[in-house]
Amino acid sequence: MDSPEPPPERVHGRGAQSANVPTRFGLATRELDGDWRDHVATLDGPPVKLRTSVTEERPKSILSFNRSPDIPFDRSINAYRGCEHGCVYCFARPTHAYHDLSPGLDFETRLFAKPDAPDLLRATLAKPNYVPLPIAMGTNTDPYQPIERDYRITRQVLEICLEARHPVTITTKSDRVLDDLDLLSEMATHRLVAVALSVTSLDPRLSTLLEPRAGAPAKRLAALGRLVEAGVPSHVSIAPVIPAITDEFMESIVAQAAALGVRSAGWIALRLPHEVAPLFREWLEVHFPDRAGKVMNIVRSIRNGKDNDPGFFSRIRPQGVWADLFRARFKLACKRAGLGPDRFELDCSQFRAPEVGGQMRLL
Repeated sequence: MDSPEPPPERVHGRGAQSANVPTRFGLATRELDGDWRDHVATLDGPPVKLRTSVTEERPKSILSFNRSPDIPFDRSINAYRGCEHGCVYCFARPTHAYHDLSPGLDFETRLFAKPDAPDLLRATLAKPNYVPLPIAMGTNTDPYQPIERDYRITRQVLEICLEARHPVTITTKSDRVLDDLDLLSEMATHRLVAVALSVTSLDPRLSTLLEPRAGAPAKRLAALGRLVEAGVPSHVSIAPVIPAITDEFMESIVAQAAALGVRSAGWIALRLPHEVAPLFREWLEVHFPDRAGKVMNIVRSIRNGKDNDPGFFSRIRPQGVWADLFRARFKLACKRAGLGPDRFELDCSQFRAPEVGGQMRLL
């Protein structure tokens, strides 16, 4: 009789548990390239920690536009590609496959920074035919991931938006957002900014497994409180809600955020597009083998029998008994706490084209 396969070994300090994830581009697995890390399993002693590398990227444009009918913004900025936070469920992981990199460990260890982003934004906003609408930051990778501490690209982008009186929305999982509290509070006086902090659980150990290099839950909640005190419109996003893993924290997150003065809340069910599904299943087998099957069964029940439902609107609004239960629980929690949906109204009427190359505005 064949012996059962041993469970996969845990990769400490990272969300993804491997790099060898099938992709849609003919790269079945990452081939060994001679890097010494490829042979770390043959070495004696404890596992060697994966290093984070950052490559500077020089794109020709920085604003990305979309026409998705179920997304409440039409333009966004991503100052970085890849994200060191390492959230295993991140729906942006498949974007690394476009560049022949793994949506697994490569996504959180092989990062790209765009130091030209502020200049590119300035040039775009200065075009005569530019029409302002809120710019979303944090839609693909976190604008306040650890490398922002050194690059400060997000801060420079905010400085330009303040100068041009251009509205911005920010979504993050880091209390590092407070590094820019001076800018955010000034922007708030002009109704130019709204900030959402995503809180997945209240268990720091669980968060370490799910989001190994993101801010601790207590720090994120404390950051929300500081933002509220500074007059910055703030929103708590319970994202994602993972059945049988994090859904137990839904009511507590709402209550704690409300106690801090947050007046707006929302939730998003787990999505597993493309390469994220096998990565998440692998993570479950490593950390929660006792309930892996249950979790995936519930996920499929709210996604029309599949790991993921990519359809417009249905990807945002899951269906089925479990989805209805989460929706009812969240609605009741918000009613008890006095929280409502996002009602932030940012002001585009103050926009003024920024200076370019030292040339001053005529008016």
